[in-house]
Amino acid sequence: MSVEREIAATVERVWDIITDLDYAAEVIPAIVSLERLEGEGYEVGVRWRETRKMWGREETEEMEVVASEPPRSTSIHAESRGTEYLTVYTLEPTEAGTLLVCDFSAETPNPGPAQRIGWFVFGKAGMRATRKALDQDLAHIAEAAEGRTAA
Repeated sequence: MSVEREIAATVERVWDIITDLDYAAEVIPAIVSLERLEGEGYEVGVRWRETRKMWGREETEEMEVVASEPPRSTSIHAESRGTEYLTVYTLEPTEAGTLLVCDFSAETPNPGPAQRIGWFVFGKAGMRATRKALDQDLAHIAEAAEGRTAA
């Protein structure tokens, strides 16, 4: 799944917003808490535990920076209940500022019967909810980068 947003700020400003883990909970209201587990700053190998409010409940995942090419792209990996998640942010300069693209993927190499049934029953609704959450994240990032929220 891919979502994108044009942001009226420089690539460097948007990069600073998306890679400042210590400020993430202030930028994205869905993040309830973020705890660093390994590393400082933002580079490959930095790991953290992130708790988000999703679909009316809190979910906690451990995340890790697996690629970083400042200020153009970064990849974040997470794994939960047998499913691997990869989120890739790409920043492209535009005349108006920055095009921020978020590519999100999930893969379950060995799904169990319950997971297969869940995907069949809830798959499309889950995709819509995920797209909505990603769109909201990008909107909040844009607000922060454009100076419409406290920096």
